[in-house]
Amino acid sequence: MYQVLNMNNETLLLFFVAFTGAAVLLQAIILLAFFLTVRKTVTTLQVEFEEFRSSLVPLLKDSREFLARVGPKIESLTADVADLAHDVRAQSAEVHSSLTEILERVRRQTSRMDAMLGKLLDGVDRAGGFVVEAVNVPIRQFSALAASAKAVMAALRTKSPGPRQTPSSADRDGSI
Repeated sequence: MYQVLNMNNETLLLFFVAFTGAAVLLQAIILLAFFLTVRKTVTTLQVEFEEFRSSLVPLLKDSREFLARVGPKIESLTADVADLAHDVRAQSAEVHSSLTEILERVRRQTSRMDAMLGKLLDGVDRAGGFVVEAVNVPIRQFSALAASAKAVMAALRTKSPGPRQTPSSADRDGSI
């Protein structure tokens, strides 16, 4: 029986070795297939990268040449814009100071004109009052004279009543 067990152990060992060998062989085949797939993918990527590079290199070269040509012009333009901005700031400061000065002069002249107009209107008011007074006094005096003349004339027109005679009873009857 020991021999049967021994044989079974040897058979099992042989079976496990064969199974392990088959597994290793299968693993080698899978790795070979993986290797071939990766190799094919790398080759395809290299071809596509070369195509991309061949189309990109001229573009980069043209861009570099363009920047080499335009770079100094851009720097010059930037410097001109900076100078222009500086000049505009300086001129705006001058315009601001000029406008401030003009506004101050306008304020002074307006104040002066206000004072002159106020004095003129005060003078006109006083002259108007004087003229009114100068005209009203003679008119009042003339009105008073006219009223007194009218009163005198009215008094002269009416007869002064003399001694009144009272009518007698005969006068009343109508017989005289």
